[in-house]
Amino acid sequence: MKSRRGVLLALLIAIGGGTLILTLQHLTADHAARQALALKRQALLDLLPADRYDNQPLEQPLPIAVQPLEESQLLGGYRVSLSGQPSAVLLRLSTSGYAGPIELLIAIDRDGKLLGIKTLAQSETPSLGGLISQPGNPWLASFKGRSRTDMQDSTVDQIAGATLTSRAVISATHDALRYFDEHRSSLLEPDAHD
Repeated sequence: MKSRRGVLLALLIAIGGGTLILTLQHLTADHAARQALALKRQALLDLLPADRYDNQPLEQPLPIAVQPLEESQLLGGYRVSLSGQPSAVLLRLSTSGYAGPIELLIAIDRDGKLLGIKTLAQSETPSLGGLISQPGNPWLASFKGRSRTDMQDSTVDQIAGATLTSRAVISATHDALRYFDEHRSSLLEPDAHD
């Protein structure tokens, strides 16, 4: 009789414990998913100075069709706003590097100057062209503040030993700045697309 009670009690505790664990997982899953999404968004937006925006740019995609540019492919874009006014644009581009496609996120302020470039995906040689994926890459940081004219008028250094990767990123950056200049009003003015 005592062993039956012990088994029954152990079974009830196991069922209760399992139910508690499943309930806690269910209750925290949404929070964990939101936190993961927030971290992913922040990782994408870390190329934007925090004082340049107060919206959620990734929730405001621009209605840009995927299209070929001169040296890359435009995949999409996002409007960045501060106090309800457009302050910058994020453009996603894909270009061909040495070992395959390179996907970039390029931030351009409303005056047509680069705020930053982030590598989203690449398969370049790790110790050479693959360095473009490192956070705070000094070569990519050297583009900050340049306009389309600056990029055309000056020689842009390349990564030693990664000429094809460098050329691909430089060309995609030229494409992004050219596209921005040619479509500035439709990219910056909310009513132009809505």
